[in-house]
This record gives sequence, structure tokens and C-alpha cells, in this order.
Amino acid sequence: MADGEKTEPMGTLSIRVVDAAAGTETPARVHLTDLDGKTVKVTEFPWWHDHFVVPGGGTLSLPESHYHAIVERGAEYRAARADFSIRGNQTTEVAVTTDRFVDVQAAGWWPGDLHVHRPPEDIELLMRAEDVHVAPVITWWNTKNYWSNRSVPNDPSMKFDDNRFYHLMAGEDEREGGAFLYFNGTSPVDLSMCDKEWPSPLTILADAKRANSGLWIDIEKPFWWDVPTAIAQGLCDSIGIANNHMCRRGMYESEAWGKRRDTARLPRPRGNGYWSQEIYYELLSSGIRIAPSAGSASGVLPNPVGYNRVYVHLDGALQWDAWWEGLRAGRSFVTNGPMLFVKANGEIPGHVFQSGEPIDIAITAEILTQDTIPYVEVIKNGAIDHTVPFEEWKRTGSLGALRFDECGWFIVRAVTDNSKTFRFASTAPYYVEVGERKERISRASAQFFLDWVRERIARIKHDDPRKLEEVLAPHRDAERFWSRRVKQANAP
Repeated sequence: MADGEKTEPMGTLSIRVVDAAAGTETPARVHLTDLDGKTVKVTEFPWWHDHFVVPGGGTLSLPESHYHAIVERGAEYRAARADFSIRGNQTTEVAVTTDRFVDVQAAGWWPGDLHVHRPPEDIELLMRAEDVHVAPVITWWNTKNYWSNRSVPNDPSMKFDDNRFYHLMAGEDEREGGAFLYFNGTSPVDLSMCDKEWPSPLTILADAKRANSGLWIDIEKPFWWDVPTAIAQGLCDSIGIANNHMCRRGMYESEAWGKRRDTARLPRPRGNGYWSQEIYYELLSSGIRIAPSAGSASGVLPNPVGYNRVYVHLDGALQWDAWWEGLRAGRSFVTNGPMLFVKANGEIPGHVFQSGEPIDIAITAEILTQDTIPYVEVIKNGAIDHTVPFEEWKRTGSLGALRFDECGWFIVRAVTDNSKTFRFASTAPYYVEVGERKERISRASAQFFLDWVRERIARIKHDDPRKLEEVLAPHRDAERFWSRRVKQANAP
């Protein structure tokens, strides 16, 4: 220290987070800012971007000042706030009470976050603090491999607290065509030899699936260039419609290096969120049935763990395999805010209605939100069929009805009025089969993806002609797949 340099007076914060119902300390996330509204970074607890998590209570050293804390615990607890001052050489005790406004587990709904980049040693505290029950943890990712100097565990699946599960062998292949997430594997996939295009990530995931039939592949975002080709392969299990471009305090407003949206039609800041939904709807309208998923990318993007989450319904106790089976079946909803519990003719999302004649479907919902929802949307075959003002829904509990004279699908969506980010909830699709026909294939939707594949083919470049042909092969297969789909279309 230089002569005459003064040290900033330091004090101690002793913080306790208390569950209102239980009256006991509970893990939680804390966002701490100083008098000027600047984020205060701490070293005593697991830290990321603008927040840290505490196991229920603890102490930390802070400069003398006035502070503001926001305390959150996932999506099912109301946010709490506290203002306090720290004095030099003194301890300030702060107790914050969190209030759970919905107990979804009691109704059989279990939340998971499918995009987690946080250190494995912090995962259990992070899951408790965010009230997340399922989390595959990404430990290998292109040039990074957590296991490069560690022994790969015989069983990478972990259980704690009786009903929380995580898996230590999740991975990500992120390159020119986008990102694919690998779940439920037993060892890392070696990506060290990969360049931007070769070997094609589509070839790698096909090889990985052949080697491990239990592997789950998630399309990390709908707008990645390789999405139509991955869909044509039929090897992907879910797609992230609540993805890491949707953040707690704002949006990543562009498509990065993915397929760009029309920004005049879908303007910033929330246009990217709507674009993800629209692409998913085009897949459904082209006759593709694939489950929606959610992921936050905490550890890479600014989000806390569990900001984007998917709730899966189970009839019995939570088990790892059963949760994934429920996700595949679409017994789910995704959210980064509202709780959206929908029933259609008494059935939860994922249900397939089968009828020999036209069918009427009445929709009801229970919705809980800490943000304002102007109206709830009922989306049928890719278009908004009708909206229900939120205040009208509160009076009746009804979201109206749909009539299907032929096959199709529908989703219920609630988008909040948050102007900075795409904060929403969406059910997984319901499907309707009328008569002998089992699927509805829109010619326009199939053409949308055929054009997309052709654009992707034109973009692919490689200095090595042999490698270029290898990379192009799955895309040419996809071009044939979508060409057939256009010919098979039975709807506009």
C-alpha cells in the first residue's frame, strides 16, 4: 500500500433467507447493488454475472455503503427486497422472507433447466437455490472438456434431496450450423478435431446416437442453420423455444450466426423471442412432432440457473427416466415467468385427440404470474385463433373453445408486457387427429424449410473438396426429405 493511501472501511453482512411457510432458512439467489445501482460482486458464495446464491444464510464482507438486495428462488416464489446499510467494523443482520405462491410439485409438475454451464461442485446448491429438480450439466463443449484431467465417473447421474437429479455428462457441439446439446451420455464426445463445418455436427450426432440409443439430442435454438437438416434426420428429441437469448434483464436481440428474422416485422427487443416460436410452429405445421424444451445457459449467458425452465408432469414420484419420457410426450409447459396450467377437454398438454368426426375442444387454465399478462393467446395450426383478455380469464377460468374439422394442433401461450425481454409461458402442443388422416402437413411450412435447407447448402464452404462433400451429404438428404414433404402436403 502506498504511503497515505486509505483503505475503504469494511463491515460484515449477515444475511438469512427464510421460507415464509416453513419458518426455516432456505437457499436462494441474491442480486446485490450499491447506492449507485451498480452490481456488487462477492467472493464468499458461488457467483455469476450479477448474482450469487446462499445456502440459507451466511456472512460476507462489504465496503461501508447503502445496499439494495433482490432475493429470488426460482419461478414459484415471490421476489423479496431489502435495503440496508453497512458500517465499518460492524455487523449488519438482514433477514429476508421468501413466499411460495404456488406448489407445483404437489400437482405433479417438476421443473428442469436443459442448458447449464456452471461448475459441477456448485450444482447442488444452485439447484436448491433456484428450486430446480432436473439439470443436465454441460461438462464438455468443443475445445473444453472438464474430464480432460479427471476420471470419468462410472455413473454420471446424481440424486440428492430425494427428488433432485443432475447428470454430469451433458455436452454441447456449437459450430457454424448452430448448437446441439447431448444428454444422458456416458462419456464425452471428442470434438477436438472439428473445424467450423467438418465433420458435420449432423454426422457426429448420428454416430453418437448409433453408439448410445439412450442419448438425447436437444436442438438448442430453433433458428440455427442446421435445424431443418437435423429434423430431417429424425434423431433430435427436443427443441429450445425458451432459450438463452431470453434473459432475466434483457434480450440477445439478434440470431447470432443463425437464420435471421425480418426485423421490420419482428422488431427488437422481443422479435427474436417471437422468431423462435414461429419457427417451432412451422415445424409443427409441417407435420413434425417434437417436444419443446427450455434452457438458460447460466455460466455463459447472464441468466441464473433455471431462468428458462420446462415443467414436466408426472403421475408418480419424480424419477430421472420418467421425467424425460414425460418431456418426450409433451406433458409439459415452458416458462421464464408465468405459471401456465392448461387443460383441454380435461387433458394436459401433449394429449392426442382422436375423433372420427369434427371435434370441439374447451380450454381452461390456471395462470399465476408476477408480471402483467395483457391477454392469453390460443394458437391453432401456427396462427393466433383467438385471444382472451387476462381480466376476462380471471373471471371465468375459460380460454374459450376450438373446433377441428380436420387434423391439426394447438398451443396456449401467455406473453407478459415486459418491454425488455421475451418473458412468457407456453404449453407443449396438443394434437388433433380427425378421421383417417393422422397428420396435417402445410405446404407453405414444408416449403419454408426446403428453402431454408437450400440456403444453408449455398452457404457451406470448405477448402478441402472431400470434406466439403462430406459436410454437404446430410443437407442434400434433407433437401430430398423436405421436397417429399412439400409433395405430401395436405394443407395450404
